[in-house]
Amino acid sequence: MLLLLAEYLQQFHKGFAVFQYLTLRGILGVLTALALSLWLGPWMIRTLQIRQIGQAVRNDGPQSHLSKKGTPTMGGALILTAIAISTLLWADLSNRYVWTVLSVTLLFGAIGWVDDYRKVIEKNSRGLPSRWKYFWQSVFGLAAAIFLYVTAQNPVETTLIVPLLKDVALPLGVGFVVLTYFVIVGTSNAVNLTDGLDGLAILPTVMVAGALAIFCYLSGNINFAQYLLIPYLPGAGELIVFCAALVGAGLGFLWFNTYPAQVFMGDVGALALGAALGTIAVIVRQEIVLFIMGGVFVMETLSVMIQVASFKLTGKRVFRMAPIHHHFELKGWPEPRVIVRFWIITVILVLIGLATLKLR
Repeated sequence: MLLLLAEYLQQFHKGFAVFQYLTLRGILGVLTALALSLWLGPWMIRTLQIRQIGQAVRNDGPQSHLSKKGTPTMGGALILTAIAISTLLWADLSNRYVWTVLSVTLLFGAIGWVDDYRKVIEKNSRGLPSRWKYFWQSVFGLAAAIFLYVTAQNPVETTLIVPLLKDVALPLGVGFVVLTYFVIVGTSNAVNLTDGLDGLAILPTVMVAGALAIFCYLSGNINFAQYLLIPYLPGAGELIVFCAALVGAGLGFLWFNTYPAQVFMGDVGALALGAALGTIAVIVRQEIVLFIMGGVFVMETLSVMIQVASFKLTGKRVFRMAPIHHHFELKGWPEPRVIVRFWIITVILVLIGLATLKLR
């Protein structure tokens, strides 16, 4: 929006041409989203408290969590608001990638909002039934996958890139739709499973988004793409603005979500942010790298799958409780220790993911 204004004003003063630079708009995107989160955060928390939109706590979980009962939830709406406004202000709104990622984010956020609303407002402990939640995730995930496949302008946009192997690229054809569906829906649910402790999910999400912003910038620049032997994807660089907005909104939310949390993001935030990361990774052809950088999300998801499979097959549990962050809590780790150690793991994994840019 402001980019169009800057282009118009450029005819009166050449100084407005500076807004054409992606790096500047990325920085402005971070600062705008951060400022919006910090400004709107206290008002949103008060509103949630007044309306008694508080978190329900499982009685069979760690006893330390009982004190969290009643803490305002659905704070993910704050993140999505800041991301949407910042992206609309600073991104090139003629870019199809921007609209794809923004649409997926808001649609998955809508699924989470309905689930949270039923749990918190209507006091329905089931929330949105799992089959309907998965149905709508599938609808939106498939819609995004089909759109990206149909609008692909270059074969590389539907090719699987294997990191570390510069000569390995697998044309997927229609298989691209299947892979994209699983990446978007899978990442959405993985982040949701991770969102169980104060700040545990949001900072890894911010770090992965920041790393994806680098991939977007490099993939959208023909010189960098050719030098690094990664796919050149015209227009992908514009996603740096969305990634930057996510980073700013996430950091602003963490201000209120850090231990002990004043607000939780709820499904409205977790499902949306996970879907956003998955969609961006698909666009820049870095699904495998996302799997590496989001290793904490993968670990949380696998712990649930292993726990369920083990209990159904043998009647025994592998972990004291799943997802795995609760396992460590029940082993005696204080909540802040679990959170910070998972953050440290994410830092390491993100650096490994970025290293794949050169290790080919």
